[in-house]
Amino acid sequence: MSVRRLLATATAALLGGLALAAPAAAAAPGASLAASVTTVGAGRLGSSAGAVLGLLGLVVAWRALARPAGRLGIATGPRGPLLALAAGAVALVLGGLVAVTAEGGLGTGNGLGGAYVALLVGLAATVLGARALARSRRRTA
Repeated sequence: MSVRRLLATATAALLGGLALAAPAAAAAPGASLAASVTTVGAGRLGSSAGAVLGLLGLVVAWRALARPAGRLGIATGPRGPLLALAAGAVALVLGGLVAVTAEGGLGTGNGLGGAYVALLVGLAATVLGARALARSRRRTA
């Protein structure tokens, strides 16, 4: 399976799941779980940090695959792919933690949407980092 097809399938699955999710207002008609727009809680902060780390890992993994002779490439060893794997794993953990502990649904301001983004980007960074690491080990062997 190519990387493009994997990313397209993961994105379609995520968007399909988000489209089928029930609104938070339907779960509790009398209570409002929504946070203010200016409130930065632990959920928003954790999911944002996870998404940024996942994006950093994705960029590093992409550069390691695209430019093998560069500073973070595979010609100089597994430094870039290992950094991408670590950043992707941390993004997956942060996104999963926020997704499990978020109260309410999407749009309530608890960071659930950012957690889904962190999970998706962290998974992509981990897959590309593993691919780059396998390529670096294949070249050095």
